[in-house]
Amino acid sequence: MNVTGAAHRSTLVRLPGDVSRPFEVYVNGVRKVEGRDFVVRGGALVFDEELREEGKLGVGRWTSMVLGVAGSYKRNDSVDVVYVRDGRRVVASKLPIDVASAESGEPG
Repeated sequence: MNVTGAAHRSTLVRLPGDVSRPFEVYVNGVRKVEGRDFVVRGGALVFDEELREEGKLGVGRWTSMVLGVAGSYKRNDSVDVVYVRDGRRVVASKLPIDVASAESGEPG
């Protein structure tokens, strides 16, 4: 199987402006390690994997879920950062996910 033509995708997650080191990063509740799972670049976390958010559901999908015809089974990753602000532990949860091209590092 030849996949060399496919663009490699990474994921950018912008850190809140008041985050300072040290901080902890969790994806779907699992702790991630800087340097192995992500790097910090320009006020953002850069993951070498493609994370996804489910996005908004349309009227048809909501109706089918309410009627019990279908469920919501799309991938919905969650990135949380735990850090200290004013001496207290703070959790920034469900940070916005932005898929980017690994070559450019810019939002895609």
